[in-house]
Amino acid sequence: MQLKRVVVTGLGALTPIGNNIEEYWNGLVSGKSGSAPITHYDAEKFKVKFACELKNYNIEDHFERKEGRKLDKFAQYALISSDEAILDSKLDLDKIDKFRVGVIWGAGIGGLETFQNEVLNFAAGDGTPRFNPFFIPKMIADIAPGNISIKHGFMGPNYTTVSACASAANAMIDALNYIRLGHCDVIVTGGSEAAVTIAGMGGFGAMHALSTRNDSPETASRPFDATRDGFVLGEGAGALILEEYEHAKARGAKIYAEVAGGGLSSDAYHMTAPHPDGIGVVRVMQNCLRDAGMEIEDVDAINTHGTSTLLGDVAELKAISEVFGEHAKNININSTKSMTGHLLGAAGAIEAIASILSMEHGIVPPTINHTTVDENIDPSLNLTLNKAQKREINVAMSNTFGFGGHNACVVFKKLK
Repeated sequence: MQLKRVVVTGLGALTPIGNNIEEYWNGLVSGKSGSAPITHYDAEKFKVKFACELKNYNIEDHFERKEGRKLDKFAQYALISSDEAILDSKLDLDKIDKFRVGVIWGAGIGGLETFQNEVLNFAAGDGTPRFNPFFIPKMIADIAPGNISIKHGFMGPNYTTVSACASAANAMIDALNYIRLGHCDVIVTGGSEAAVTIAGMGGFGAMHALSTRNDSPETASRPFDATRDGFVLGEGAGALILEEYEHAKARGAKIYAEVAGGGLSSDAYHMTAPHPDGIGVVRVMQNCLRDAGMEIEDVDAINTHGTSTLLGDVAELKAISEVFGEHAKNININSTKSMTGHLLGAAGAIEAIASILSMEHGIVPPTINHTTVDENIDPSLNLTLNKAQKREINVAMSNTFGFGGHNACVVFKKLK
């Protein structure tokens, strides 16, 4: 069976450094930090008092009051970013076969704030079960793609992938396969998350996973730096329109890039810690290259998982060196989480978008906040430190890994 080619024809983003694609890209290239003191709730008594929240986000700018009350933030973010991507794709929704348009979305947690608030309200009461009738529909992780499909009438495959921080990358790989196997013409994919909440920050804080750099939030996310002390939690969404190549070409669509392949693997090691030798990470990149039919020398740039944790950063870079050998020195390696923080289930989407835009503009966004060399990291690797670098990029790879040992890797290439 001849697999069909799959391309990207639309992008949408809602991130801590920009509320649309243009703002997001400008924030990336300029090295903008999205980390700041928390405003969503009073964090005075919390060990960590900062996060990468959205800026200037007002629900009433996007939804009527009645509609907005039915949506958890993660679903709001999904609708906003997917609307931008659909508009960007210039799909004629009146002419396409909506039975062949799907929505496959990623979310690591889902409606955490809704769950938190309902439980807190019950606990503050007298034991009488008074719950919002929208409690469950707002909370469940699959409601984001459900709402996207309902809004636009898309009747193809519709579901959510949940693999912690790899969720959006898993969604993109599923979307890639549905299209190239001929089951769909178009799929709206990506991911969203809204975990900067009392429960989210409290839970990750209890794990000692977060940076505690309260004296300097804007520099707290510092992947590959010797003084890194954990990740910075972020929120937002990223959306991509994946489309069968001939379908896109026939309607004269703008094509950003081709989705060349995707790879998956499992560490099978620990609930939260990466395998110290990066065995699963080595395999996922190898699987991705094999799926794409590419050689290691083809890869020009890698947007790493790079969360700013002591173990994860070193394991990933060791894996890159093992997979790519001497060619690793020729690759621009970066971590855009240094600017956006860690968007959990949405991370793979916004980082894939960063990789695609890097190819389009010939610029690799920087890994910011690097001040101190880590002796455990190979100094010959180009980590794109502190300043964006110009270069031609024909092939870009994006890595995402999740608690539970889930590894996902997607590779994009310029259309030729």
